[in-house]
Amino acid sequence: MLGGVLKKVLLVLLVVVVIQNWGKIERVFNPSQVVSEKTRASARVALYTTEWCGYCKQIRRFLDQKGIPYRAFDIEEDAQARKAYEALGGGGIPFVDVNGTLVRDFAPEKIMNALNLPSTGNAKAH
Repeated sequence: MLGGVLKKVLLVLLVVVVIQNWGKIERVFNPSQVVSEKTRASARVALYTTEWCGYCKQIRRFLDQKGIPYRAFDIEEDAQARKAYEALGGGGIPFVDVNGTLVRDFAPEKIMNALNLPSTGNAKAH
């Protein structure tokens, strides 16, 4: 009986891991969606998020799917991240700093546009 319960628990854990990493898994099966090596190398992406935000999870999946490296900061758990988020103007989540271009909300097309722009050091709000 213990073996049956253990198998069920392991199956649930496997499903959770697959769901959390779906963007990375999807990239393996559809590599044409991955951005160029040059774009990945020049990408400076910071994602300000919370654990409960559904759109934040969609942005993570999008970035993973495209192979875009990013740093994620939970603004409810990390006081330094919260200060950085507020210094950039905050105003809702997800909030993404892409090479100095600020993208609010779930806007994959704006993220892709910002990745193709040269970094000027000036933060522009979208």
